[in-house]
Amino acid sequence: MARTVAKKTGASKRAGKPARKKAAAPRRRRAAKAETRRYLPGPPIDSQAALDQACARLLTIDPEMAPRLLEVGGPPALRWREPGFAGLAATIVSQQVSVASAEAMLRRVKSELKPLSAATVLAADDATLKRCGLSQAKMRALRALATATLDGLDLDALGALAAEEAHGALIAVKGIGPWTADLFLLFCLGHPDAFPSGDLALQEAARLAFGLSQRPDPLKLERIAERWRPLRGVAARLLWGYYRGVKKRAGVIGQ
Repeated sequence: MARTVAKKTGASKRAGKPARKKAAAPRRRRAAKAETRRYLPGPPIDSQAALDQACARLLTIDPEMAPRLLEVGGPPALRWREPGFAGLAATIVSQQVSVASAEAMLRRVKSELKPLSAATVLAADDATLKRCGLSQAKMRALRALATATLDGLDLDALGALAAEEAHGALIAVKGIGPWTADLFLLFCLGHPDAFPSGDLALQEAARLAFGLSQRPDPLKLERIAERWRPLRGVAARLLWGYYRGVKKRAGVIGQ
């Protein structure tokens, strides 16, 4: 009589052992990140005087680390951008390139598209945008923003919304991620607690300042930045200054 030989499957080998929940950890990380995407309210930082006052407040909130950052990087600069289409477009252009490259591309964009607006972006062909040095991804993001603006996204009205709502409205546009949205909140709307944790220069500055063995990821950096609420936007400027002071160069901007 022939014997029936049962094949040992991966399931039978694991019989009696609990199944590994591989998706659990990513879900927990996403949930934790969603919880930290909140902004404490405060007076807008829309002038150098307002920034200087906020910096003085930050030194009292964190008398340990903030003075060290300030000593190396010097007084932070406002870096203000107009709170509208041109300001957000400039932030998109700046993604994932050095400060010098971003400034050069932005000059070319403003030269080719006069004025820099939703209408001129949509009217420009690929060849025109490529001459500016824009990648396909940035071209798609700018066109998606232009379309969303003409379809009713009021960038000028975002300042009247809660920061969480404004952030959500921005990342709903394809090609605009959390880093870009936070930069808009920070430099175009002057939100004092906006903190672009995906910024590589901020991550590296935190690694150096806190003596970490490796660069913190966005979630870990947000946890570090809890000490600076409700002025994380000021702390971000101090970290950028610290990075420049230590590295003797401006950072690579990006998510």
